[in-house]
Amino acid sequence: MRYYRITMHFQNRRIAETRAKSAILEEMTAKAISGRWETMDAARIAAIVRNLAQFRYALRQFLRFSEDAARRCNVTPQQHQLMLGIEGYTGRESASVTELAEFLQERHHSVVGLVERAEQSGLVRRAQDAADRRVVNVALTAKGKRILLRLTRRHYEEARRLRGLWETCELSRGGRVAKTVRRGRGEARDGRRLSARGGSRKRAPSRATA
Repeated sequence: MRYYRITMHFQNRRIAETRAKSAILEEMTAKAISGRWETMDAARIAAIVRNLAQFRYALRQFLRFSEDAARRCNVTPQQHQLMLGIEGYTGRESASVTELAEFLQERHHSVVGLVERAEQSGLVRRAQDAADRRVVNVALTAKGKRILLRLTRRHYEEARRLRGLWETCELSRGGRVAKTVRRGRGEARDGRRLSARGGSRKRAPSRATA
């Protein structure tokens, strides 16, 4: 029981840390955008609205494409998302129900039902954790892996197209501003470290050619 509590504690803490990092990045991006927003004229704001509308349209197209692609492979869109989370979310090629609930942003009992239906379709398999039999890990079967690979190939080019559209969108530049802020802070910290060590490193004199 104690091991189970410790395991759940670390899983919940990792999830909380991930959410906290996302919240910090969102706050930095929002501040960067809001600072620029106050200085924009009506024409610039109208352009941003058009960009957002185009991006939202492309996003809806991608979601529709993903749903149709899943059905053509004889799985539901929810099963595709489940398989994607199992194979890629944790980096272990498996995941616990708690981790899948976080990935899918669904309630625990809803994910349990989704896993059960996927298991009945031969897409996933469940196994009790070797260290704690109360923890259930979910992994893909050979059939699930084949279907996910097929879907991943179909999604690759569509995702690249969507990414290219997002990078041209005005709203994505806020993220670049946030990255610039973080990079500047990192360079400032490096500069302070060099100063504490007695200045920057001197370059070795180049050898003169004969």
